[in-house]
Amino acid sequence: MKLQNKAMLITYPDSLGHNLKDLSQVMDRYFSKAIGGIHLLPFFPSHGDRGFSPMTYEKVAPEFGTWSDVEKLGEQYYLMFDFMINHISAHSDYYLDLQKNKEKSPWRDLFLSWDKFWPAGRPTQADVDLIYKRKDKAPWEELEFADGSREKMWNTFGPDQIDLDVRTEVTKRFVKETLQQLVKHQASLIRLDAFAYAVKKLDTSDFFVEPEIWDLLDEVRQDLAGTDAQILPEIHEHYSLPRKVSEHGYFIYDFALPMVLLYSLYTGKSQRLAAWLKQCPMKQFTTLDTHDGLGVVDAKDILTDEEIDYTTQELYKVGANVKRKYSSAEYNNLDIYQINTTYYSALGNDDQKYFLARLLQVFAPGIPQIYYVGLLAGENDLDLLERTKEGRNINRHYYSLEEIDQEVKRPVVAKLLKLLEFRNTEAAFDLDGRLEVAAPSEHEIVLKRINQAGDREAVLRVDLAALTYQISVNGEEISL
Repeated sequence: MKLQNKAMLITYPDSLGHNLKDLSQVMDRYFSKAIGGIHLLPFFPSHGDRGFSPMTYEKVAPEFGTWSDVEKLGEQYYLMFDFMINHISAHSDYYLDLQKNKEKSPWRDLFLSWDKFWPAGRPTQADVDLIYKRKDKAPWEELEFADGSREKMWNTFGPDQIDLDVRTEVTKRFVKETLQQLVKHQASLIRLDAFAYAVKKLDTSDFFVEPEIWDLLDEVRQDLAGTDAQILPEIHEHYSLPRKVSEHGYFIYDFALPMVLLYSLYTGKSQRLAAWLKQCPMKQFTTLDTHDGLGVVDAKDILTDEEIDYTTQELYKVGANVKRKYSSAEYNNLDIYQINTTYYSALGNDDQKYFLARLLQVFAPGIPQIYYVGLLAGENDLDLLERTKEGRNINRHYYSLEEIDQEVKRPVVAKLLKLLEFRNTEAAFDLDGRLEVAAPSEHEIVLKRINQAGDREAVLRVDLAALTYQISVNGEEISL
C-alpha cells in the first residue's frame, strides 16, 4: 500500500496486546477509522535496545508472529519499518562469522574497524574530542577473534550495536537487498534510524558529514527505485539539519514541536508556536511523543535558551510524576538532551490541555504521528520504570486487551479518536495545500488549512491562556 495522508500510529509489536495478531485485532476493533498507517517499531530478532539492535531483517521475531501477520496489517494500513543503517547486532550471524573467520569472513567489510580507520599515530585525543559522541568514551568496542587476536570496532551506541561501513560494496549490497526485502513485505516507508551517524570521515565530527551523507541517501533512494516506498531519515538535532534534509526532497520529522507546544501551553503564549509553524514544510511527520524521550536540542533557537530552560523546569514542576532523575544515568538514559515522560503526564494529566495539544498537532503542516501511549492518553508508568531502571520505559507501558477496552471509553480518548478520524477524511488537510498562521493576540493562534483546489478550508482558533478552541470547515462551526 502506498503512503497515505492519514494519521500514523507508532507502536511496538507487543504493546497493544501481546503480539501482532493482538495488534491487528485491536486496530480493527477500535482504531481503523482514526489511524491510516502504522510505524511498526522493530519486530526483528534483536539482542537489545527494544529491537533497535537487530540480528537479522530476514525474520519476524517468533514471539511477535510471522511475516504473514505483518502483511495482513499492510493490507489495511500503510506501514513503516525501521532500518538501522548505522549498525547491526554483535550477535548477528554476520558479526559472529567475522569473529570466527577474521579476514576470511565474507562479512569482513560489512563492519567499520576503528583500528583500520585511523592513519598511523592516530587517533589523537583531539580526534576523539571532535567526534559527535553518544557516550563518554571513544566510540569503539573490542572484538576478540577466535584465534585470540583483538581489534577495535567502531561502536556509536550500545555495546551490542556494531557500526556498519557504508562505504564498502559488501555493505551497499546488504543495504540494497535488505531494503528491497522489506518493501516486499509491505513497507510503504522505511525509517533510516540514526542515519546521520552512518558516514565517518577523517577530520570531521563523524555526524551528518556533507556531502557524503547526501550520496548515502541518494543510494538508498536508488535502491528503492521502481517501488512505491519512500524513506524517512531520522535525526534528533538542531532543526536546521532536518530542514536541509527536507530541502533535498525527503520527508522529515518535526521533533521540535513537542517542546514548542509545551512552552506555549505552559505560558499561554502563541508567538513562538505561530512563528515555528509558518516555517514548517508540508512534507513532514509531526510528533508529540515517540518511543524515546522528548527532544530538547531539537527546539534550540526556535525557543531561546531561557525559554527551553523554563519549559524544562516547568515540566518537572507541573508534570505528573516527571522527575529529573528519570532522565539521568541512574535510569540508563543514553541521551542527556531528552526528557523521559508521556506527553499526557507532561501536561499534568490534564485532559483539556492534552486535547488542545493534539488539535494543534493535527492542524500543523504534515502528517500527524501518534505514539500508542499517547493514543490512549497514557500516564507515566512508574512501576515499569522502577522495575527495569530504564528511563524510557516510563513511556512504554504494555497494554493488555482488557486495559485497552477500558481506556478507549475515557472521554479524552474518544474525543481524540474522533479528531483523528476528522483529520483523515477532511480534504482541507491536503499535503499539496497550504497553511495560513495568525497570532491575533499574545494568547491566541489561528491555523487555517486550505486544500490545493482552494474549495475546502478548516480553521482552528485556540486561546492558549483560556484553554478554549473553535473549529470550522468552510465557515461552518463543527464540534468534536
